[in-house]
Amino acid sequence: MHESTTEANTAVLVSLDLGTFDYAESLEELRLLAETAGVRAVALVQGKRQRPDAALFAGSGKVQEIAEIVERMEVPLVIFNHDLSPAQMRNLTAKLNTRVIDRTMLILDIFAQRAQSHEGKVQVELAQLRYLATRLVGLNSDMGQQKYAVGARGPGETQLELDRRKLDKRVHFLKDRLEKLKHQRMVQRRARNRADVLSVSIVGYTNAGKSTLFNRLTRANAYVANQLFATLDTTSRRMFIEAAPGASPDDEKPGGGGEVVVSDTVGFIRHLPHSLVAAFRGTLEETAQADLLLHVVDANNPVRDDQIAEVNKVLAEIGAQHIPQILVLNKIDLQELPAGVERDEYGRITRIRLSAKTGAGMDVLRAALAEVRAARAPQDAQVQEWHPLNN
Repeated sequence: MHESTTEANTAVLVSLDLGTFDYAESLEELRLLAETAGVRAVALVQGKRQRPDAALFAGSGKVQEIAEIVERMEVPLVIFNHDLSPAQMRNLTAKLNTRVIDRTMLILDIFAQRAQSHEGKVQVELAQLRYLATRLVGLNSDMGQQKYAVGARGPGETQLELDRRKLDKRVHFLKDRLEKLKHQRMVQRRARNRADVLSVSIVGYTNAGKSTLFNRLTRANAYVANQLFATLDTTSRRMFIEAAPGASPDDEKPGGGGEVVVSDTVGFIRHLPHSLVAAFRGTLEETAQADLLLHVVDANNPVRDDQIAEVNKVLAEIGAQHIPQILVLNKIDLQELPAGVERDEYGRITRIRLSAKTGAGMDVLRAALAEVRAARAPQDAQVQEWHPLNN
């Protein structure tokens, strides 16, 4: 036998249409997720069901179809485009005689690959442990057997109980570590507030072009790739904006130019695992504390409205739904749209059209940031008076 990296990273993708409106987009995301994780899909098995099967998620006939493909092609992995219960995962693994993972496990694996900072690695590990906690039963055939009972961990303690105890201890340690990192961010945030620095967070659906915009705006060198979750660790840069037209030249007064801290954040996706949102809550809270959100949207994507809704759903979950938001329609070069700004009947900015790749419309964005700063008063109560429409 010969070993092959390609063969080791092959998988059968399984996706069932349960009647959801976004099935086609979810299927395309599964392909992209597998590709991002370094997995080559050798087969795609689809089917329709009104509801998942309690034991196998898919029906017995569909599972048999998958099993035949796995056996014929000697595929080491099956990826379901759904969240599987612990029982379903155990039953499928036994039926298919190969490793089975679900959509959440796939996303967690990608996050584990992409985490670079210490905080990012801690957050990913915490999410993985929380996910694993519900799936300890049955991971090993001997977990229910009592081991090393006398003189080790107390009479009658099972391997399963030991694993849970170790896991709980590690989770507690990671949560304490994240709390300390959160405190450090709070200190930094207070320093920015005292310096009257405008805080801007770039948010959006994954692969919408957030990092490209971040680099263009701040002249940074953040990692950019045509992949899902190319950016995982939050990156912040300071930049200086010129005063808004007609504003006071005195930087100490509202309306003057000044410093802006811009943060590039992790992209969102449909059905983002709750364990990830919980683990990254500390980092995402930086978004909830921002003065302004630049919500980047791929203007060339036919389902951009659905993606906008998904991002706003996660923003609401982290308490950032009330932060002033400007919609940034990116990639206008692909549709040959003109750069520009859209306002409501009150003259407030609602959308900006630009191309982060070519630079078209970046002057419009910088002018918008200057306008936001001009409308921003030192007191938090006055800040709330400026609120672009969230549409």
